[in-house]
Amino acid sequence: MKSILEIYNLNTHQREVIYTENGHFEAPNWSRDDKYLLLNSDGKLFKLNLKTKARTDLDTGFAKHLNNDHGISPDGKQIVISSADAFPPKDKEQWLTSKIYRLPASGGTPELITPKEPSFWHGWSPDGKTLVYTAKRDKSLDIYNIDIASGQETRLTAGEWLDDGPDYSHDGHYIYYNSIRSGSMEIWRMKVDGSEKTQLTQDVYSNWFPHPSPDGFSFVFLSYLKDQGDAHPPLKQVALRLFDLETQEITTLCEFTGGQGSLNVPSWSPDGKRFAFVSYEK
Repeated sequence: MKSILEIYNLNTHQREVIYTENGHFEAPNWSRDDKYLLLNSDGKLFKLNLKTKARTDLDTGFAKHLNNDHGISPDGKQIVISSADAFPPKDKEQWLTSKIYRLPASGGTPELITPKEPSFWHGWSPDGKTLVYTAKRDKSLDIYNIDIASGQETRLTAGEWLDDGPDYSHDGHYIYYNSIRSGSMEIWRMKVDGSEKTQLTQDVYSNWFPHPSPDGFSFVFLSYLKDQGDAHPPLKQVALRLFDLETQEITTLCEFTGGQGSLNVPSWSPDGKRFAFVSYEK
């Protein structure tokens, strides 16, 4: 399989391939200083220099079983990761051992943030004080946040359906996420305290991983062209779509082979004019 790292430019509506590899990598984050993209591969992290296209492995200490739920702090000084007990997981039980850690952006020893498992990181509040993530504490996967300083965990959604993929709005007032509570996987929004849950999409696609733009006017998300229930498998026909928050209009930007690993985490450029994603060739 070939992994293809691409950048979509909203001004030109063009896709640019910036790096390819025979193998599997996932989930680009765009650095706050506009110098590199952060990705995961084979349970580890690497940085791709945007200017030279050089790949550099990042030291994550004892955490060597990372999934694709990782990100960079608002000030660019820290990285958050989600790591399980083994990679690749032998079964669902090992996959459910994922916990969230943070470490310096330059690499180092991870600090445990969520002692409870499983926990899969998805968003960092703009003030840098809170993480939002998907976790299983009872029977279902729901959305939680945690105050980094105190370690206080708060449940934001509850139900027998799947809620996943939470990410903060640019001003920190809302959390965007995907949920199948209506019977199909759609994009939702709620206030950061979990109130005022509102469904934003309703169509024939399975919609995942909304990521609000830095300017607050839109969010990009991933749509499976065929219904996948509550799953988000790899190597499917998908589209990247843009939701205009003022007009409520949805624009399809491009289609490709992807899914799991393509747009799991925030990947906007600091100027909000571009975002990174991964497509695949079998």
